Amino acid sequence: MSNKRILIWYRNDLRIHDHEPLYQAIKQGALVIPFYCFDIRQFKTTSFGFPKTGNFRGQFLLESVANLRNSLQELGSNLVIKKGCPETIIPELIKQLKIDSVYFHEEITSEEITVQKAVEKALKTVKVTFKGFWGATLYHWDDLPFAVNQLPEVFTSFRKKVEKNSTVNPTLISPIKLRSLPEIEVGNVPSLEELGLEAINYDSRGVLRFKGGETEGIKRLQDYFWEKDCLKDYKETRNGMLGADYSSKFSPWLANGCLSPRYIYEEVQKYEQKIVKNNSTYWLIFELLWRDYFRFISAKHGNKIFYKSGLQGVDIHWKEDSERFKLWQEGRTGYPLVDANMRELAATGFMSNRGRQNVASFLTKNLGINWIMGAEWFESLLIDYDVCSNYGNWNYTAGVGNDARGFRYFNIPKQSKDYDPKGDYIRHWLPELKMIPGQKIHEPWKLSQEEQKRYNVRIGVNYPRPVVDFFKSVKANEKIYNASMK
Repeated sequence: MSNKRILIWYRNDLRIHDHEPLYQAIKQGALVIPFYCFDIRQFKTTSFGFPKTGNFRGQFLLESVANLRNSLQELGSNLVIKKGCPETIIPELIKQLKIDSVYFHEEITSEEITVQKAVEKALKTVKVTFKGFWGATLYHWDDLPFAVNQLPEVFTSFRKKVEKNSTVNPTLISPIKLRSLPEIEVGNVPSLEELGLEAINYDSRGVLRFKGGETEGIKRLQDYFWEKDCLKDYKETRNGMLGADYSSKFSPWLANGCLSPRYIYEEVQKYEQKIVKNNSTYWLIFELLWRDYFRFISAKHGNKIFYKSGLQGVDIHWKEDSERFKLWQEGRTGYPLVDANMRELAATGFMSNRGRQNVASFLTKNLGINWIMGAEWFESLLIDYDVCSNYGNWNYTAGVGNDARGFRYFNIPKQSKDYDPKGDYIRHWLPELKMIPGQKIHEPWKLSQEEQKRYNVRIGVNYPRPVVDFFKSVKANEKIYNASMK
């Protein structure tokens, strides 16, 4: 046991398990001082004026931080919590507590790097070690079979090379006891109101009551894998939209670092040994690889992921039509699949992957609206917002991403029939359409006046007419896209 004091600067890594900064500090016998800062910049507005961190995201974050504190207290330590800017607060803590080193998990996108550099600069006046570790991905980037700047531009090439030539490192040992903190005012977990956010009224129609924190993340995994035995059917059910268990729904806990991807990987391996190894068990790892890929692509291309022209540098003439964008936001486009998904997002902070692909396609390929507006709206609302996955997926859907393949769009009416064949999901979120039977619900604008009367829906009155003609709008936006590619 040494007299060394190491500050663990928690960021998007709100867990005890498989946490290298914590592991390395304990390994040195140091007194560990865990610290989390609610960075006030994360509670301002995006470039299009949306709350950068909306109330659903904010609530999940608060729960995650509170759970981390509770876990640390159970180990004999605590979590120092402050609100402000890390580059101002960390130097103060170093002087106050005579800290020798600051350990943290590295991030790779611009805002996070800017804060990291600001902290590093502020620490030059106080002689401490400032050391970052990599822990956000399944595969460590030191173990990739190529340098990050040589990363393949197509996911399949990346996946095949990584699967063939790289291995996943084992999870690190979790501490069973920590030394108590020196005398310090540890601070409180703020309320939503103190962060400038409104309290949440949870909608009973939500697929799951997502609660932040490592404890809840592990509980969800145990429930999905071991209690309900859902993993064996994951590949077949993952495109669902209604219910708690059509997919793993680990993403909110992954995004906040409450679950380590390597922990999930090891649990999949145990499942394969004890129950079954099949396409579904592989597919969950496949999805974790996509998450890795977006993060490594962001590291390779830097800020291009945030440019309107995207990773391809395609200068498309996007509209910024605030009226139509609002119809999309509020789920009033006249296309039931789009509207149901957007209302679910607004009411719960969550939406299925299938839903996200469809609503993003509709915004960019039918409305021709600037994809960054959509990406920022997702950033504000999604409880599983991950900067690399969010902007990577929007790049791809908008046709400006690294793996984009021309003007591709989702046929919304067909998707609606394929993935919600009985219309149960649509009825769940659009009660005004609940009386429409069978497949008629997917295209309510085709109902006759007599049918509208019979099903208690009036198109253009209590449910909107389509904001655009589907195929005409696709053709018009394809023309704009193709002109940009010349």
